[in-house]
Amino acid sequence: MRNNKKPTNKEIINAIENQPKISKKTVLSCLLAISNEFHFIPKNAVEIVAKYTGKTMNDVWGVASFYTNFRFTPPGDATLDICWGPSCHILGSQKILKDVHGLLGINQEGETKDGKITLRYSTCLGACSQGPVFAIDHKLYGKASVEKIKEKISDI
Repeated sequence: MRNNKKPTNKEIINAIENQPKISKKTVLSCLLAISNEFHFIPKNAVEIVAKYTGKTMNDVWGVASFYTNFRFTPPGDATLDICWGPSCHILGSQKILKDVHGLLGINQEGETKDGKITLRYSTCLGACSQGPVFAIDHKLYGKASVEKIKEKISDI
């Protein structure tokens, strides 16, 4: 389980300074280090990275918002990815997604109200022959059904 408390400024600076030895710490390398450490970019990190790298907050925000893999809210304790790529779509993933929305009490990608699960849509999880496919924290499951997903997430 992830600890989703708001990181302190000191913890953010430690994440930046403890990244692998590289010749120059850039805005992108700092954001990656923070994201790797906390699984999201906290609001206070943009200002810290700007000061650390000598860039403006706009420069940092421009980089952070450009890359879709950066998130700005804490993720849930577990991540549920549901593939809706072509093969999985043909095999019924859209109905599964609709039913999972109801199961989780959300109507789009995001976190459940209790913060336990983050739902993400994936354009491909790379297991088309097993479609429809879903993953929980990167562990793949094929031949998906709502019942199978419900079973797998019941312990989260």
